[in-house]
Amino acid sequence: MKAYLILEDGTVFEGTSIGSTREVISEIVFNTSMTGYLEVLTDPSYAGQAVVMTYPLIGNYGICKEDMESGRAWPDGYIVRELSRIPSNFRSGDTIQHFLEEQDIPGISGIDTRALTKILREKGTMNGMITTNGSFDLEEVKERISAYKVTGVVLKTTTKEKYVLPGEGKKVALMDFGAKKNIARELNKRGCEVTVYPADTPAEEVLKTNPDGIMLSNGPGDPAENTEIIKEVRKFYESDVPVFAICLGHQLMALATGANTYKLKYGHRGGNHPVKDLETGRVYISSQNHGYAVDEHSMNPEVAVPAFVNVNDKTNEGLKYVGKNIFTVQYHPEACPGPQDSGYLFDRFLRMMEEER
Repeated sequence: MKAYLILEDGTVFEGTSIGSTREVISEIVFNTSMTGYLEVLTDPSYAGQAVVMTYPLIGNYGICKEDMESGRAWPDGYIVRELSRIPSNFRSGDTIQHFLEEQDIPGISGIDTRALTKILREKGTMNGMITTNGSFDLEEVKERISAYKVTGVVLKTTTKEKYVLPGEGKKVALMDFGAKKNIARELNKRGCEVTVYPADTPAEEVLKTNPDGIMLSNGPGDPAENTEIIKEVRKFYESDVPVFAICLGHQLMALATGANTYKLKYGHRGGNHPVKDLETGRVYISSQNHGYAVDEHSMNPEVAVPAFVNVNDKTNEGLKYVGKNIFTVQYHPEACPGPQDSGYLFDRFLRMMEEER
C-alpha cells in the first residue's frame, strides 16, 4: 500500500506503508544511530514525535523484547529508507513490521531519508503527516499539520504508580518523567534499591522517605511547560540530598534554579555525539535524544557552572551546582545499546551518596 509523508512546508514524499495504516500528524525528528532501533521505538522521550532513522537499513536483527526501554512503543510514526523483511539474529523473537502493527504505529518506508534529513537540518524540525490517503488537499493538510503541538507528554509517559526495584545498597528515589528502563538497571547493577515515583509526586513525599540520592530522569517535550514539576524539583535542590539528573531532568533542575531553556533547530538524537568534560578536557562519545537545551548564559554562576559542552555546536551538555551535591547532564550515560563511555557518571553519583552519608 502506498503511503505519503507530507511536511508542513508542502514537501511530499511517496513510499510504502509500514505498520499501522492510521493517519497521524506529529513533529518529525531524525535519529543518527546505526543500531538500537527497538530502544528508539520504546524510549518515552519520543512521545509526540515521528522518528526518521538516517541509517538506511532498519530491522535486520529483528525484535528482542528483552531490550525494550519501556513497556510499549512511544513515537507517533516511523520513517525509514528500507525495512528488512527477513531478520537474522538468534535473539530475535519478532519482525519489526509485526511489532509496528502490534503497537499501532504508522510508518513509511522506501523514501529518501537522506534528502528528508537535509530538509530538517536546513529548515529545522517541522511537523508532518503520514497518511495512506493519496487524495489529500495539500493546502488543507498543511494548515492542520502546522497547528500540531507536542504537549502534556510527561504525564502521559510516567509510571502511574510508585514501585520498588530491590537492592541491598543505597536507596535512590528515581523521578520518572518518561524514564528509560536502563537508568534503573544501571543503579540496580550497582546495588542500589530504586524506588520509582510518578512525575507529579510531591517532593515532600519523596524526601520524607530519607533517600540517599535522587535521580531525575529523561523525558519528552518542552521542559518549560512542566511548571508544577519544576516547583517540586526546586525543593530537591533546596534539600541536602545528592541529585543526579539526565536529559529532561537536567533541564528541569536548570529551570528550577533560575535558568532558561530553548528549542534547538533540529535537536540531538543518536549514539554518536561528542561531549567534552570541561574539568578534564576529555571527550566522550554520547547517546542523546533531546530537542531543547539549557541556556547556560542565563544561569547564575553562583548557582551552577558548565561541566560539559557539545563539541559539535557548543551547546551546554551538563552543569555542576555550586555548594551542592548536584550534577546534571544533557546526554544519556545509561545509553543502551551504547556507547558506554559515560557509565562512570553512575559511579560518581554513588560516591556522592557515600560521602554525603
